[in-house]
Amino acid sequence: MDNIMLKIDNISKQYKLGLIGGTTLREELQRWSAKMQHKEDPTRKIGAKEYTQGETFLALDRVSFEVRRGERVGIIGHNGAGKSTLLKLISRITAPTCGDIWLNGRVASMLEVGTGFHGELTGRENIYMNGAILGMKKREIDSKIEDIIEFSECRQFIDTPVKRYSSGMYVKLAFSVAAHLDSEIMIMDEVLAVGDMAFQKKCLEKMSDVSKEEGRTILYVSHNMNTIRQLCDRCIVLDHGQIIYDGGPEEAISIYMGIRSNTSNRISLRDLIRDPEFSSHPVTMTALECLGTDKSIFDVGSSIDLQLDCISSKEIRDAYIRFIIKSPDGRPVTMMTTDRGVHLAASIEKHICLTLDVGTLVPGRYTISPVVYEVNELGSNVNLDGLKEVFCFDITPVPGFNNNMIWQPRFWGYFYSQPIIINKEYTDSAQQEELRVKDDADGED
Repeated sequence: MDNIMLKIDNISKQYKLGLIGGTTLREELQRWSAKMQHKEDPTRKIGAKEYTQGETFLALDRVSFEVRRGERVGIIGHNGAGKSTLLKLISRITAPTCGDIWLNGRVASMLEVGTGFHGELTGRENIYMNGAILGMKKREIDSKIEDIIEFSECRQFIDTPVKRYSSGMYVKLAFSVAAHLDSEIMIMDEVLAVGDMAFQKKCLEKMSDVSKEEGRTILYVSHNMNTIRQLCDRCIVLDHGQIIYDGGPEEAISIYMGIRSNTSNRISLRDLIRDPEFSSHPVTMTALECLGTDKSIFDVGSSIDLQLDCISSKEIRDAYIRFIIKSPDGRPVTMMTTDRGVHLAASIEKHICLTLDVGTLVPGRYTISPVVYEVNELGSNVNLDGLKEVFCFDITPVPGFNNNMIWQPRFWGYFYSQPIIINKEYTDSAQQEELRVKDDADGED
């Protein structure tokens, strides 16, 4: 049992939406007063959903696993899968709704930039404060502080209040503290994306070293599949709050890339979680369908026929569609945009048939991230709705491709961008007739 550092036993986390909590006292009093007078919530953002009393969201659903000493475990999954919630439970920032978490040692965590730092304290003072939180004595921190400062590359600013640090300096110092102080379990949540490439490499090497040499256990969350491959010897895939795979990194990455792929050739997009920039979007992409096939496997030199369904809360004269194609390691390969704008009528679902020319894509697995946007009067693009990696497809070689040599990822030059051709756009028949009658009436006027 001493070899087991972390045991998660059937934990679930449920959040209550729309209840008092999470804002300032003044805002809560405003909300309470408006509710008593049967008025609209004055603190709710324009266009945001108004949750009803007692509505709940299940972020984690009966999750169980064990982590042994010295293991480097990657946790991957799409946005909203429950990764950050799981790490917050392990770090004891919040408590599970049900289930048990057993820890065998101290935890050092980096869940977001600046976590655990006090802005008014200097970098040096924050090092001592974090060490004290972990239960270390001053003489223990004294013996490590020079190594921490040297690794962080912040020596010139170490006696400056950290509120003046850039986000990159925050990450460097925070990682250095977590890596050098005496903790048996390190938890990292996508924070290395802020640092520069050289420092990211340095951090990955350090995590690998402390795991092998000191026997530390590492839990690492990232959307960068290259770092997952480099660091982790085991990987857990989360989807909608549940573990769907626990095993080798390569198989986990393959499953992660194919989560949205093709139990059906039609994918519902309406209820998928959007990034904050789309939280009050006027357009909602409702579905994406692959036409003419029930599989998502295509030969080199072929094209993909898709239908994207959208509905808008207001009339938009020229809405454009942008598809970002990403490789298996999460890097964007290219971006394709529609060759003309599409008219979206208010509250009427539009079905847009598209052809993507992927003829020059090399063999491999790819994902599509769709975005709907418009061009404003100043010529700038304004995003109306967007999702990440909702559709996954494979390109397979045809006989004779590459002189029958197996294509390796290191050969990838990807391909150049080409426009997406709109073949047809239509609304449902009843809505189409309603639009025709409206247009006729407008003509008579």
